[in-house]
Amino acid sequence: MIYGMPTLIETNEIQDCAKLCRDLGLSFVELNMNLPQYQHDKIDVDLFNALAGKYGITYSIHLDENTNVSDFNPYISKAYLRTVEDTIEIAKRVNARIINMHMSKGVYFTLPSGRVYLFEKYLDKYLDSIAVFRNICEKAIGESDILICIENSNGYENFQIQALEILLQSRAFGLTFDIGHNYAIGGSDEEFIMNNINKLRHFHIHDATRERDHLVLGEGEINIPKYIDLAKRLDASAVIETKTIDSLKKSCDIIKTI
Repeated sequence: MIYGMPTLIETNEIQDCAKLCRDLGLSFVELNMNLPQYQHDKIDVDLFNALAGKYGITYSIHLDENTNVSDFNPYISKAYLRTVEDTIEIAKRVNARIINMHMSKGVYFTLPSGRVYLFEKYLDKYLDSIAVFRNICEKAIGESDILICIENSNGYENFQIQALEILLQSRAFGLTFDIGHNYAIGGSDEEFIMNNINKLRHFHIHDATRERDHLVLGEGEINIPKYIDLAKRLDASAVIETKTIDSLKKSCDIIKTI
């Protein structure tokens, strides 16, 4: 079982992340591209590779959570598509095998009857953009073994399920199972994930209650050993996704007992 750590606010530099990762006995650092120091123009590939060698670690990459390759504004969608392509090239150069990604729900209108998502309203246009995205990623990944894993967050809408079915037809795409996100919304994403278990390659592991997420393992209500066992059976990797150094250390201690 290969465990990694997220980028933490307290570890501002990649050197700090790499050292902490080694000290905690973890295998990789998830580079969070929401942060300014992990933008494409800031990543010094030679430095990252030198640190990986020095500390005996590797990397995964978390795309910016705002990534929306289906935005109806072509300037915006093209910018995100280019960002993903550039990220794939960086992943090749720093030997990152997993790129984690959220699926955007886009904009919605609130009517008396409830929300109307524009991606649902203009479904054909949305799904066409997803197919284009899939094809661009396949071409960029080529013969490398990089996998773009789509992470569940706050519940999949029907149009997202249809989009995922398009993406998962490709060998370039897999699934990330965030067990805390799933628990916090009442487990509504788990059925789809388990129905596509052959595509499940990555986990985000943290505890949660219905009200609080990203808790130290053992401080919430999730049956953590159940999901650790699943990840082991699938030979999947997992980020221990707590938000502070202290909570990460405590969670690493718990992992050792499971």
